[in-house]
Amino acid sequence: MYNKITLIGNIGKDAELSYTPTGAPMTRFNVAVKSGYGDKERTAWISCTLFGKLAEALDGFLTKGKLVYVEGELYPAEDGNPRTYQKNDGTAAASYDVTVKEVKLLGKKDD
Repeated sequence: MYNKITLIGNIGKDAELSYTPTGAPMTRFNVAVKSGYGDKERTAWISCTLFGKLAEALDGFLTKGKLVYVEGELYPAEDGNPRTYQKNDGTAAASYDVTVKEVKLLGKKDD
């Protein structure tokens, strides 16, 4: 079996660096990935988690609006499906979570 996902999109809000109970660095951020065009365009929000030295090294660089390349593994809920939850307005939603293995900052050098 092989589980790999590749995304290119914009970061939705500044990444948050924290530490696991064992002291491992962990950064969480969301990536907006668009598909379609015109009135058929839609955006999927992907929750991303990055662990280890790279999580610390990229602290301060993964900021809102930055275009990024993300590669990792899709991390489903225990039943193998996307994590489902209820939004504040009462509607149902699903979250796709990715455990990140590689991140590249894209765009212009001065961004």
